[in-house]
Amino acid sequence: MLALDLHTHTIASGHGTTDTILDLAASASKKGLSILGITDHGPGTRASGTSSYFRSLYMAPKKRFGVHMMYGVELNILDTRGTFDLDEWTLSLLDYAIASMHPQNFTSHGIEGNTKAYLCAMKNPHVRIIGHCDDIKYPVDYQALVRGAMENHVFLELNNASLNPEGYRGDTRANNEEILKYCRQYQYPVLLSSDSHGAHDVGSTTYIDEFLSHTDFPEELILNRSISRFKHYWY
Repeated sequence: MLALDLHTHTIASGHGTTDTILDLAASASKKGLSILGITDHGPGTRASGTSSYFRSLYMAPKKRFGVHMMYGVELNILDTRGTFDLDEWTLSLLDYAIASMHPQNFTSHGIEGNTKAYLCAMKNPHVRIIGHCDDIKYPVDYQALVRGAMENHVFLELNNASLNPEGYRGDTRANNEEILKYCRQYQYPVLLSSDSHGAHDVGSTTYIDEFLSHTDFPEELILNRSISRFKHYWY
């Protein structure tokens, strides 16, 4: 069970859900989450939030239904230099950013190029999470990614949507095993994310839990099953 979920999407992400921030917060409250992160897709995703939407989040309520709210963005990585689809000033108004690769914005550059893109993205001080880097369309050097995450105080996620057998990222289990292997080796925590598009799946880790049940990954290296553990590593 998660204490907090930092990768969720509302109607502003343009992926078919009609659920608002308020809807997601109500769901988080009912499920017992203490912290909810809203991370709608950046402007590079079709029909997603505009720059003005993300700037307006600075004034959004910090608490809804008793849940502490964090407002971020899931950025699109645009090239191997780690360029994003949202400007630095807007990013400075948000609590954090997730950096991800999506087919409409990034074409695979092979292991070397993809790894370079992630490592460059990590150097941006607003980026705290690398999103679904298990995608089989974007092969990477996972040892380099975990070491880069440690150096830049960034976290890799296990993404519930990625581990859905019917998900569009392919069979990501081997890649997630690599993430866990190096996080265990370097004693660095991993983040569990629902990647919920709408209120229903907020806080859901059904596929992650099934995957983890076949591993011996230590509980103390899961970032967000404990508020105290999250605060220890995040801040």
